Amino acid sequence: MKVSCLQENLAKGLSIVGRAVSPRSTLPILSHVLLATDGGRLRLSATNLEIGINCWIGARVEEEGTIAVPARTFIDLVNALPPDRVDMEGVVRTMTLNLRCGRSEANIKGMDAVEFPPIPMPEGEGGVRLDAEALRTAIAQVAFAAATDEARPILTGVLVQFEEDRVTLAAADGYRLSVRSVPLPEPVGEPFSVIVPARAMVELGRICADQEEPVLTTVTPDHNRILFQLTDVVLVSQLIPGNFPDYRQIIPRDRNTRTVVGTADLLKACRTAQIFARDGAHIVQFHVHLGTDLEPGRLVVSATSAETGDDVTQLDASVEGEPIEIAFNVKYLIDVLSVLGTPQVALDTTSSSSPGVLRPVGEEDFIHVVMPMHLGR
Repeated sequence: MKVSCLQENLAKGLSIVGRAVSPRSTLPILSHVLLATDGGRLRLSATNLEIGINCWIGARVEEEGTIAVPARTFIDLVNALPPDRVDMEGVVRTMTLNLRCGRSEANIKGMDAVEFPPIPMPEGEGGVRLDAEALRTAIAQVAFAAATDEARPILTGVLVQFEEDRVTLAAADGYRLSVRSVPLPEPVGEPFSVIVPARAMVELGRICADQEEPVLTTVTPDHNRILFQLTDVVLVSQLIPGNFPDYRQIIPRDRNTRTVVGTADLLKACRTAQIFARDGAHIVQFHVHLGTDLEPGRLVVSATSAETGDDVTQLDASVEGEPIEIAFNVKYLIDVLSVLGTPQVALDTTSSSSPGVLRPVGEEDFIHVVMPMHLGR
């Protein structure tokens, strides 16, 4: 193999595929990045067997070939190089990659590319097109709510439902639920749903940041993997088998109180409360007071720590219904308030022991349910 490319393009490509490298694995090849010439371009590939990423970058190919090189060494080296042309040559006999850039030259010991696990490629013209920016936003508003505990593997994934002209993403960890729907540019013929590991969805959201064209989504015929095809990147993820819980049953249908406050103000109040709440099981208390003819309603946000003190913040609020006191895990509130894109947020509550529902005011496509915390009194 003999190729040349720009250091900037090579570094960017490695930043995309590098997140799929397995840092700890019994298979040494999984800690490597595959370099392969492909149709006049250079293809970079990495996989941890759950997620696989292919990324193509512009290159001048003089000799075709492939080689796998240690990811950490290669990425650190490329990032340290000057912004110049990088000339790479793979020596098959010694399984070494010779790399030259400016006045620097290095040799990296690699492995035979035949050991690298194959990453599926999109086949045919089928698939569902998703708007890249809408998908990125939906992932940011949902994936954080997935479980990180492997005790229930199904909850470590994001449910992706394709129905008619919409795709709905949902994630839950037993304490909270996030649901976001996005319109599809073209309706799907047959409804279907898959469960994608949250880690894969987060990586997809990161890669989508620079994507302008729609993302083409296809599921392999054996229904074991899903492929997301971007302009110069293909991300492949294993699917989680099983049935996702019926999240619609978790969403309360009624409310006794609706409290509307400024999103940024509530987020700031929660971050202040967290300073004291972190010493007390992360409990933050909400006290909702009705308004009068002379003054608006109020939401009082408070947190108390026996060791460090307490904090109280009062916010003006538009309140409909009954006054209520309810407690939440402040970390969960900060997570959701950080990804809302609207100036105001509505909190719907029924009782101090029932879930609270957060909705961005003016947007009907997003809903977040958070379980209350019990106050021992």
